[in-house]
Amino acid sequence: MSRINTVTPATANAEQQALFNAIQAKLGIVPNFLKILANSPSALRAFLGLHSIAGEGSLDAPTRERIALAVAQQNACEYCVSAHTAIGRKAGLDNAEIKANRTGTSQDAKAAVAVKFARSLVDNMGEVTTAEITEVREAGFSDADIVEIITHVAMNIFTNIIGKASHVDIDFPKVGLTITA
Repeated sequence: MSRINTVTPATANAEQQALFNAIQAKLGIVPNFLKILANSPSALRAFLGLHSIAGEGSLDAPTRERIALAVAQQNACEYCVSAHTAIGRKAGLDNAEIKANRTGTSQDAKAAVAVKFARSLVDNMGEVTTAEITEVREAGFSDADIVEIITHVAMNIFTNIIGKASHVDIDFPKVGLTITA
């Protein structure tokens, strides 16, 4: 059970309901994570803005989901692992790829470098080496791509912290943190 109030359509004020309507129109659902954020409409608007803008970048949806899966697993956020497994499947990731992402790699060589870099960003609180930046560039990522990888890592750390602090109820098919064969 969530430790922070989950705003529902029945309990939402006008501002929260307007945000829910926009989310529902775009996603077809309002995930519980966003219902937790709705306690602060300002926080929800900030997240939605960053998420929307980050989604317009040069990283493709499968790579964004690979990063999200790696970071969620690394930060032991069961809600986020569950959510991004479902979203990753919609982005075209199969079970083997999702498992690889959760362990910090990818079946795709270029994406494997992005996932590895994302995990290093988390491990080292951003203090990555010049060699790591060079490796990402040599894999074919531009400086814009590198900034986007960093942005997605930061955004996912935020969602992981909210998910873990709130104990948000998982409203996606539940995926445990233990990686099985």
